[in-house]
Amino acid sequence: MAGKKVLIVYAHQEPKSFNGSLLKIAVEELTKQGCSVTVSDLYAMQFEPRATRNDIVGRLHNSEAFNYGVETWEAYKRGGLSRDLVEEQKKVQEADLLIFQFPLFWFSMPAILKGWMDRVLVQGFAYDLSKCYDGGLLQDKLSLFSFTTGGTKEKYASRGDVRYLLWPMQHGIMHFCGVKVLEPHICYAPENVSEEKRKEMLTGWTQRLKTLWKEEPINCSPEWYFK
Repeated sequence: MAGKKVLIVYAHQEPKSFNGSLLKIAVEELTKQGCSVTVSDLYAMQFEPRATRNDIVGRLHNSEAFNYGVETWEAYKRGGLSRDLVEEQKKVQEADLLIFQFPLFWFSMPAILKGWMDRVLVQGFAYDLSKCYDGGLLQDKLSLFSFTTGGTKEKYASRGDVRYLLWPMQHGIMHFCGVKVLEPHICYAPENVSEEKRKEMLTGWTQRLKTLWKEEPINCSPEWYFK
């Protein structure tokens, strides 16, 4: 939709990968729609995933015992976070839609992407203890987790609903921060299917992007996930 701003946080080491193709399609299709698209390519940026004292510029709130959550909260309030965090937070703040593109690692996101979540979505910026979930600080934003798997859809189905794996990401992070969540886009085992099937997957992603702004967010309540 023209005028919308999109941030794609991309976590894959190889630009020629299937994830890289999904990223390229998203950038091209959303730009064609008139959206302003920004990409945070975490590996290319050599993004630091570790949450350390280096994230705080200047004095510590408590130099006797370091508490990352407290220190980043205090640093955010006084404008004392490191430059890389400030830059990523600005991208998030400006975005109407956040797309996370990655391969599923051990039923979760890659460490570099989890580190982005840990370091960027700090208290005061993304949430407060009295302002979370539907009252989170990042309300009026949409998010979408687009990822590939190593296993087939049948293997995941035989071990339970894949949405259980998404609970920490969709509910525990995005919903906690007030962000509305769209249905995930999952490409199952692209390395183990035919070239024709891979093309079908890419076409499916293209087609979904064409009507993405018309989609309704999913229900992130525990009753929906665990019924």
